[in-house]
Amino acid sequence: MTTLDGDLANLATETSHPRYAELDRMSVAELAAVMNEADMTVPRAVGAALPQIVPAIEAASERMSRGGRLVYVGAGTPGRIGVVDASECPPTFSTPPELVFAIMAGGPSAIVTPTEGAEDDAEAGAAAIDEARIGPLDTVVGIASSGRTPYVIAAIERARALGALTVGLSCNVDTRLSAVAEFPIEIAVGPEVLAGSTRLKAGTAQKLVLNMFSTIVMVRQGKTYGNLMVDLKPTNHKLRHRAVRMVAQIAEVPRERAAATLVETDYDVKASVLMLARGVSQAAAVERLAAVGGRLRPALEGA
Repeated sequence: MTTLDGDLANLATETSHPRYAELDRMSVAELAAVMNEADMTVPRAVGAALPQIVPAIEAASERMSRGGRLVYVGAGTPGRIGVVDASECPPTFSTPPELVFAIMAGGPSAIVTPTEGAEDDAEAGAAAIDEARIGPLDTVVGIASSGRTPYVIAAIERARALGALTVGLSCNVDTRLSAVAEFPIEIAVGPEVLAGSTRLKAGTAQKLVLNMFSTIVMVRQGKTYGNLMVDLKPTNHKLRHRAVRMVAQIAEVPRERAAATLVETDYDVKASVLMLARGVSQAAAVERLAAVGGRLRPALEGA
């Protein structure tokens, strides 16, 4: 069934499932068990969509390697999930805020103050893409549980017209969003425990997929060494200790020596590793990293 502007009741995410018909009669323990049971189906639904997810991430990674950006577009809960995922990239990978960011229907105030009518404003969705100066190197991921949100569909249509790589992430099948995106991703989560409340399973599915996008794209850009976040910004006590552990582990030196070198480099993890492991100066370490695009492994293992 193709969903355009038809009856929302036909969407799987809007369906009332008999399993949850007596929700208001259940005890807290029963409710928690039912929700947990429902949540366990989400990773399987995401797994079933991996053949759609993988090529989209590969294409996004390739464009970012040529200078492109990763942009999420959504309204309501999907928009907020996009904001959350994008906001984690600077502290995790030391990326500039403009490299991975989210466009939210209704603007920044809608993140905390619901602006439900904003999702129906198709013109605003297209205008937001123009305002962000989306171009051919960018990847734009439209997120809509129903797959029919006018704001998101218009944004994806405009981004595609401008030559950007477009991804449509929805939680129903055969959606309008899938029809307009170059890379459709449909996570068939089925009915929600609370009928129509797509902040539940659908929201979880969206965050799992965005986790993959942001993390895998950054790994492919050389932002990690193994599974270590060597590009993190150590802006607090916890992160500084994590930086010390990473440098000590990779360079195979005592933590005290790792800590002293990090202070010397103003907590540049990768430069500190090279200084300790290869016995070079900070300037030489920075030069080695620059020569290989900031990737620690080739800088460390190369001649």
